Amino acid sequence: MKVEQIYTGCLAQGAYYIESNGEVAIIDPLREVQPYIDTANKNGAVIKYIFETHFHADFVSGHLTLAEKTGADIVYGPTASPKFDCVVAQDNQEFKLGDVTIIALHTPGHTMESTTYLLRDENGNDHSIFSGDTLFLGDVGRPDLAQKAADLTQEELAGILYRSLRTKIMPLSDEVIVYPGHGAGSACGKNMMKETVDTLGNQKKMNYALRADMTKEEFVQEVTTGLTPPPAYFPMNVAMNKNGYASIEQVISKGNKGLTPDEFEVAANETEALILDVRHQKKFVQAFVPRSIFIGLDGSFAPWVGAMIKDVNQPILLVVEENQVEEAITRLSRVGFDNTIGYLKGGMEAWVEAGKEIDKIRSISATAFANEWKNTQNPVFDVRKQGEYDAEHLEGAHLTPLDFLNNHLAEFPKEDNFYIHCAGGYRSVIATSILKSRGYHNITDVSGGFDAIQKTELPRTDYVCPSTL
Repeated sequence: MKVEQIYTGCLAQGAYYIESNGEVAIIDPLREVQPYIDTANKNGAVIKYIFETHFHADFVSGHLTLAEKTGADIVYGPTASPKFDCVVAQDNQEFKLGDVTIIALHTPGHTMESTTYLLRDENGNDHSIFSGDTLFLGDVGRPDLAQKAADLTQEELAGILYRSLRTKIMPLSDEVIVYPGHGAGSACGKNMMKETVDTLGNQKKMNYALRADMTKEEFVQEVTTGLTPPPAYFPMNVAMNKNGYASIEQVISKGNKGLTPDEFEVAANETEALILDVRHQKKFVQAFVPRSIFIGLDGSFAPWVGAMIKDVNQPILLVVEENQVEEAITRLSRVGFDNTIGYLKGGMEAWVEAGKEIDKIRSISATAFANEWKNTQNPVFDVRKQGEYDAEHLEGAHLTPLDFLNNHLAEFPKEDNFYIHCAGGYRSVIATSILKSRGYHNITDVSGGFDAIQKTELPRTDYVCPSTL
């Protein structure tokens, strides 16, 4: 028996490859499925099952493409109702895979079809669970993503999740390995551990949601407290996972079209496409196409695309290093943004050589900011998350988390100068690019963010450990 976790850091997502005696199961595959097929072919094995733990909201799964290419059965848990042929498993239904068995444990609560898959080895011993978004390491799935579809409140879903954990997962042996659907950084939970594999026994000790003496009322209170609004693209990803989508080959073919500066400009005007610049932020601040938005491939690219652009049908034109064109299109498609229509051939160098207008961002070091701010006292906007800000921040700085920037544009001065910073310099450039596209031009970005500001003598609030907040 072979179990491989295929972890994608940008999405903080775990897919799984399970092989036994020439047969393979894939759990929660990514959109680009060829690596799974190649691995199975290399091992002389056949992909028999594609198990989906639920209808994912944060990414588009590769289940349909993988089934089309391999003939494997797609398996969902009870109550699932997709618009394509699949096996809707019964609770505790067993699936033979070579010499091992995979059992569907219906664990609703995150969503109503959420299912945990229990793997039993060739000797009939419980080996591991693939818990999707039901159980994370250090947390559980948020219970508010399916409430509209299920006609249930988040409190009711949390109560259902409480029962699922205590009747289906917690009775399992402490030695059972937990393979979760996501890790730290995912918007599907609140407080995940950085580790991506653990034992159930350790989770019973470490995970607040698995405390043995926790009442249902306490669980509901804990799980629903502190939930921020989910990203706007989530429902659109759910719809794609339920209803179908184009193959990634089609998406790449449509988007992988190099456009001259003149063609790029015409396309932007005729289609009202969003110009998305995915180069490193240090290059972006020096020169970019006016009104373009920066979200760099070197950061948490796909989640920020979903959070800031929102509409998966939005036409997108890319400014990208030419050796990263396919990577950018692929990573956009992972979160359902399939409407890339081309990229700037020759990049910003070609744009400048063509004599086209450029824009730039004033970006200064934390040391320069410290010296300058003492004299100007211009407003400072901190675009980190609430928890980061609460732990420690520059005295007098205004909190405006990047996630919700589009809802708080009126808080920024349109005529006066102001500063923006994040933790390390990535999110602040995203924020600055969005603000400039909306007509805010008197912005100074603090390069290096709060990490660099901490090394200056500027006054900061007393540090509070996030775990005590």
